[in-house]
Amino acid sequence: MTAPLRAGAEIAASPAQAHYLGSVMRRGAGDPVRLFNGVDGEWQARIAFLKRDRATLAPGQLLRPQAPESDLWLVFAPLKRDATDLVAQKATELGAAALLPVFTERTNAGRVNTDRLAAIAIEAAEQCERLTVPRIEAPRQLGELLADWPDGRRLVVAVEREAGDPVPPLTGPTALLVGPEGGFTPAELDVLRRHPLVHPATLGPRILRAETAAIVGLALLQARSGG
Repeated sequence: MTAPLRAGAEIAASPAQAHYLGSVMRRGAGDPVRLFNGVDGEWQARIAFLKRDRATLAPGQLLRPQAPESDLWLVFAPLKRDATDLVAQKATELGAAALLPVFTERTNAGRVNTDRLAAIAIEAAEQCERLTVPRIEAPRQLGELLADWPDGRRLVVAVEREAGDPVPPLTGPTALLVGPEGGFTPAELDVLRRHPLVHPATLGPRILRAETAAIVGLALLQARSGG
C-alpha cells in the first residue's frame, strides 16, 4: 500500500491487489488482512468491500510500529531470468533497501523487467513480514553508475581470484556490487579500484555463482554489523 494507514480510514486497493485478494487468496468482505506501506508500520485491517477488481480496506489496529532499517543497496549484473528473480527475492529477504541492475562487459542478459522485479520484491517482503519494499532502479551501464555514484556511500565490490579484504561490517550507507557470471574484465577492475569509494572484498576461497555471491555478500554485510 502507498496510502497513509490510520484507524478509521478507508483505503482503495489497486485492481491487482483486489484481484489477488478475491481470486488468489479467496478472501471476501469482512475478512481480516494485514497492511503496510513502508512508513506507518503494520496494521490489522478488514476488507470492507470486494468485488472483482475493486476493494476497500479498513485499518483498525497497529500491530507493529515502523522500525529503522539498514541503508544497504545491491548493485548486480542481470543474469538469466530465474537467477535474477532469485536475486531480487533473496535481496528483499536480506534487507536490501534498493536493487540497482548494472550492465557490464560480460553481462549476458540484454534487458531487465523492472516491473517483474518489483512484483517479486513485494511478494518477498510480504512472505518474510518485512515492512518495506526495496526500490527497483532502471538498469545502467557500469561506467555511468560509477560516474554518478553518491558521495558518502561505500561500494563493496565482490571480487574473485583477486586480492581483497574480508567483507567489512555494515556501517553507514553501503552498497554491494556483484558482477556477471564471467566476472569483471581487467579493465573494469582497474576502473573500480581507482574509484575513491570502492572497497574490494573477497567472499571466501570458493568461486561462487553470481546469484550465490549476491546472497552471501548481503548476509555477511548484515551479520558483521549485528543485523
